[in-house]
This record gives sequence, C-alpha cells and structure tokens, in this order.
Amino acid sequence: MKEKYLPWLTLLARLILGGVLFVAGLLKAKNTTEAGMAVRAYRLLPPGLANTFGYVLPWLEMGIALLLILGVAVRISAYIGGVLMLLFIFAVSQAWARGLSIDCGCFGGGGSVAPGHTKYLQEILRDIGLVIVAFYLTKRPHGRLSLDKSDS
Repeated sequence: MKEKYLPWLTLLARLILGGVLFVAGLLKAKNTTEAGMAVRAYRLLPPGLANTFGYVLPWLEMGIALLLILGVAVRISAYIGGVLMLLFIFAVSQAWARGLSIDCGCFGGGGSVAPGHTKYLQEILRDIGLVIVAFYLTKRPHGRLSLDKSDS
C-alpha cells in the first residue's frame, strides 16, 4: 500500500527542492551585481571570484530547478542541489561562527545587516531540510509526472 504513494512523494520532493532553487535563482538573477555583493559579504572568496560565483549561481540554481521540476536527470540534479545546500550551510555557519552580521542572500538581497537581525539558525535548518529532500531524491529519483525513464 505504501509503495503506491512513493511516486507521489518523489514528485512532491522534486517540486519542493526545484521550487526553492528556482525562486532563489530567479530572485538573484534579477540583480547579479547584488548577488555578487551577497557572496562577497561571506568573506570566503576573493572579490573577483565572489562576483563570478554571484553571477553564475542563479543560473545554476534555475537550471537544476528546471531539471528537477520536469523530472529529467533527477538523481544527478538532486545530488548537485544537495551539494549546493551543504555549501550554503557551511557558508552561513562560518559567517555565524565568525560573528558576521549578514543576510544570507539566499533569495536575493544579501550583504550586511544590523547585529541581531540575522536569521542563521532558520537558514541552516531550512537548508538541512532541503539536503534531506535531495538525499531522498538521489535514492528514489523516479516518480509521477517525470519526463525521465519511469513514471512508476
């Protein structure tokens, strides 16, 4: 009986991870200069590399999102999406540990914020949830309404 619902759970997981990645990418793609500023705020990369990453990241997120939503190359797309979430967890965690007061820039914006206005814990918990969704999709990539092989 439970096997009957797993393809629908896979669809839901694809839509959640793909939807979050698409919205995040779209909001950042509207202003790639601001996206570069958000990446620079983490102080992890040299400015030139941070700007490049800020420009490329939105398009990568939207590309992965579209593959997930359409159900194409789900396993590898989920893997890449999960790795991105782990990188985001690392970046936010190190900013928190170093006492930086920044907005994550996850959905556009980013940069410095007033001390006490950070949302590091919520951002990390959200991304942990998305890592779990991505892991599920790497183990069970075929579901309903997928353009890939099986619509089981």
